[in-house]
Amino acid sequence: MEKTTKVNKSILAVFIFFFLGLIQHSFAQRPIPQNGRQVQNPNQRVQQEALQQGEVEGEEQTGRRTLLDDSTRMVFGPTTALFFYEKDIKRNSLTLYPQDTSLTNFHNYDPRAKGGWKYQDLGNIGSAAKPIFYEIPDQIGTRSGFHAYDIYYHNPETRKYFDTKSPFTNMSAFFGGGNRNMLDLEFARNVNPRWNIGFEFHTIRSRKTLNPIARDDNMVEQTSYSLHTNYRSENGRYWLLGNFSRMRHVVNEIGGIIPPEEDSTSVYFTYEDAKVWLRNSQARDLRQDYHFYHEYKVRDGLQIYHVFDRKSQDIRFDALLNSTDSLFYPSARLLESDTTRNIHDFSEWKNEFGLKGTFGGFFYNAYAKLRNGRMQNPAFESDNTFNEVFIGGQLIGKLSEKWSLSADGEYLLPGAFRIHGVFQSPWLDVEYTKALYKPSSMQQRYAGNHFNWDNDFDNVGVDQVTGTLKLDIGKAKIRPGLTINRVNNYIYFDENRLPVQASGEAFMLMPSVKSAIRVGKKFQWDAEVIFTSVSGGAAEAFRIPELFANTRFYFDSPAFDENVFLQFGLDIRYHSSYFADAYWPSHQQFYLQNTFDVYAYPVVDVFLNFRINRTRVLLKYNHLNSGMMSREGYFVTPDYTGIRSFIDLGITWYLFD
Repeated sequence: MEKTTKVNKSILAVFIFFFLGLIQHSFAQRPIPQNGRQVQNPNQRVQQEALQQGEVEGEEQTGRRTLLDDSTRMVFGPTTALFFYEKDIKRNSLTLYPQDTSLTNFHNYDPRAKGGWKYQDLGNIGSAAKPIFYEIPDQIGTRSGFHAYDIYYHNPETRKYFDTKSPFTNMSAFFGGGNRNMLDLEFARNVNPRWNIGFEFHTIRSRKTLNPIARDDNMVEQTSYSLHTNYRSENGRYWLLGNFSRMRHVVNEIGGIIPPEEDSTSVYFTYEDAKVWLRNSQARDLRQDYHFYHEYKVRDGLQIYHVFDRKSQDIRFDALLNSTDSLFYPSARLLESDTTRNIHDFSEWKNEFGLKGTFGGFFYNAYAKLRNGRMQNPAFESDNTFNEVFIGGQLIGKLSEKWSLSADGEYLLPGAFRIHGVFQSPWLDVEYTKALYKPSSMQQRYAGNHFNWDNDFDNVGVDQVTGTLKLDIGKAKIRPGLTINRVNNYIYFDENRLPVQASGEAFMLMPSVKSAIRVGKKFQWDAEVIFTSVSGGAAEAFRIPELFANTRFYFDSPAFDENVFLQFGLDIRYHSSYFADAYWPSHQQFYLQNTFDVYAYPVVDVFLNFRINRTRVLLKYNHLNSGMMSREGYFVTPDYTGIRSFIDLGITWYLFD
């Protein structure tokens, strides 16, 4: 282990010198344009009227150059390939965002790292994952209940729509150590000034980090894509947004490392030589979604709109029980003796009709929503169907650029509801949510080869209050925060891997602090710390580390006469010891366990991000402190180790014509 660590660190040094040499060589061959400007804030507001004219006025106010350079040649770039979101159109607050060319957090390219490491997974890109902290579901109605791969799905409701002045292409390739690779491709173009079309394509190919038997022995294989379009009429009264999305996510399950107490020859932290439970078990999550939104302006201050969704999620798990995999599963076989085939097909249709507009400086929205669906399973005598009717509305008041107040609510007939309010000011943000949401379809009814249940759970109730102070002291931005949750009738999977409903309440007190501190002119220190205390009769249903912390210290400055933008530093993450949930592959759920301590262990990564013109490159050495601690490594989930020392490479580049 020590020898391997030394070799990996030598490789890291060689790569750093190689890339620095490559930079110098590129400057000697081709000068970099000097008139480019990095967009430091990718969320800045862009004036819609100026964009429709094809050039931006008020350059001093927006911090962006015009579309014409001094030679009257069109200049296309990150601020001419703009995008927006459906939620902003729906709220009558169109915001156009330029492409993000910033380097901050670029080295954290995989979904779990992008989310601030606030997900528990199985130690590999694309593996099953769940939030570490309690989250209120977005949907108060019936959900499928199969959420292990949600983090890897590009939700249509959050899809980007483009307003481009030229064909735009974004290509990203990430080569993780141990053949953990991702490819992202994004394309958009304008058919005419009012009509844009495009597509996205994403793949994940992650080789097993534990006991692979071949170079292409992948744990995860994902292929996903989407087609999207947006159109507005010549008079601006009608607007249409539409997209189709599909994801096929396949996981060859390993079941974790066989514990040494089960097999005396099994040893933790041998990685490629680890002894794992499963070789012939596979999970598949296939999702498709047809989604469109359109609205029509009746008159000033009044629009009508319609949202349509057709979603399907096909969940399948297969295992050969005439192999050694049978040792992992319970001896009871409910459907077949030599093969497990668990099949669940969840589908839903949604239609939302509403009106919206502005009145007296306030935005208003009122709607009715019809939602129908079913869960199919060959072992069910009949489909598990649902028909749901919602009514809801929203009111937003923007008192000034820095003061706003909003409230929204939704009621499901009968018995479920969600009330949500947000107050924002220059020094304090407060958010309150009260909800009563339905159990998932899978929690209520399930039929598989190893488990079978038919429940009648009550709705789950939650109250959540979140407050954040905004303290700006010199070069330091400090955000103390506090979140308070009260959850009753919570549904979880117990030590027997069965869904149960807690009879009491759980109270969560979560003080936190986030900070961004500039140290001198060229160094940056970012940090986030969250403390969590869980009490009440249902406290044991929630497994959350008492202390969770991330910090990053790095050099951040232009280099080589501002031809290169460079970040180089350390990224450290840590959580205190806790009995993290275990994972059961056949029904794809995390469940409680009380014997395996996922102990405290700091993980240190070193990274180098740099940008030349519009091309960003990352070099990351994962788990720098491997072999330097009192323990050989760390766990992310019981019997699943975190990755060993790996080097990741990545590149993202934009094309604007």
